[in-house]
Amino acid sequence: MSLGHWLEKWNRFGPDRVALVDAVSGRRLNYADLFDRAQRRALWLQARGVGAGDRVAWTARNEPEFFELLFACARLGAILVPVNWRLAPPEVKWILDNCRPTVTVGGAELAQPLDLSGPTPAVPAAEVEDATPLMILYTSGTTGRPKGALLTHGSITANSLNTTIACDLRADDSTVTYTPLFHTGAVNVLSLPLLHRGGKVVLLPGFDAEAILEWGARERCTILFGVPTTFEMLRDADGFAAADLSRVRFALCGGAPCPLGLIEDYAARGVVFRQGYGLTEVGPNCFSLPPEDAVRKAGTVGFPVMHCQARVVDAAGHDVAPGAVGELWLRGPHVCGGYWENPAATAEAKRDGWWATGDLFQVDADGYFRVVGRKKEMFISGGENVYPAEVEQAILQHPAVKQCAVLGMPDPTWGEVGCAFLVLEPGHAVTSDELRAFLRARIAAYKVPKAVRTLPELPQTASGKVSRPELARLLPQPQEV
Repeated sequence: MSLGHWLEKWNRFGPDRVALVDAVSGRRLNYADLFDRAQRRALWLQARGVGAGDRVAWTARNEPEFFELLFACARLGAILVPVNWRLAPPEVKWILDNCRPTVTVGGAELAQPLDLSGPTPAVPAAEVEDATPLMILYTSGTTGRPKGALLTHGSITANSLNTTIACDLRADDSTVTYTPLFHTGAVNVLSLPLLHRGGKVVLLPGFDAEAILEWGARERCTILFGVPTTFEMLRDADGFAAADLSRVRFALCGGAPCPLGLIEDYAARGVVFRQGYGLTEVGPNCFSLPPEDAVRKAGTVGFPVMHCQARVVDAAGHDVAPGAVGELWLRGPHVCGGYWENPAATAEAKRDGWWATGDLFQVDADGYFRVVGRKKEMFISGGENVYPAEVEQAILQHPAVKQCAVLGMPDPTWGEVGCAFLVLEPGHAVTSDELRAFLRARIAAYKVPKAVRTLPELPQTASGKVSRPELARLLPQPQEV
């Protein structure tokens, strides 16, 4: 179904329901308001020469106009391209040159007031197919130039349906969206699924722990979303202990395996964690861990959601045995349409109708899926495969460690060994020898990092994940180890 019809439908079925709350201005838009503004924004785009298939670049930060523009593009059959505003000017230029937008929308354009006079304009929804692109989301480009994932009307709708079923979304559900809108996490984990369901999105300009807790309580939000790092910062905020979390049905966590201690801290406040997994190109909501398994199966992401098939395969594309490590392949209507003008990258990712994710997984004897790590993050030490995520989970069991990341580095004897970067809990200390002794009781000796470095904080990407390329620049030289 075309996203161009979503707001039109809710304008009939629930026009007075609150759709969007802007935490900066306090402005509240119900579905009738949002539909009206999206229609006017569609006329605004048409006046600037935008039609079906044209690209519209978004270079502003988190503003409610983003959703007006998204649904306006859906109405016209155009394609929205959110651009990472944290990139350097040459990087932004490369993306704009690659997608060639008809219009670029930033701060100056948004400063011009939208003409709200007269009745809601009648802008008919363009005829689109499920495969018609609606958004281009560029990947981080850590291994080269960014690739533009084509999210289609069909893939976005399928993800919303999968999310509604897996999370049992209701029309009275709501969330606080604070991650940047150039990431799929901000747009597709909960924001669009909730707007598809008739729920409410509270939009913040960025991460602010106290503001998230305040607005979550004020708007009686029912679902929290984040990655382990942001959930840790929320937990450590001054207002966490007193925050009203009584309306929160669950916390949805993705991006990295969630430490058991963090799950227990939220459980003490009555908040159940639902661990998930996804990627820009697929979903991003592909797996769901039932709430009753949050502790018993901590570290897993549960099972594939309703309209998603998953396999874990070896290098030849054959399914691996339970417990063995292999690459995750996904199939379903939530898979993207490939990469913008990059047939080689598209062909590399598509394997006989499946999408090869590049992520390493295991499936346990009960059928629960577990993230092991990225194929490109795995390193080989003395002929043995080492998966950083597994080592990180073991390190996080140490009471002195708050956060960690493990990278492989060259070693003259073993080929590669691990280097662990740590952030310690306040008032705690641990020596390298103490940590290695702790780990030897939990993981094989070849997995134990040879080098240990303590940092005041781990560098992060815009979505709150650890920035491994930045950490790689901090790896010690062999003579330092």
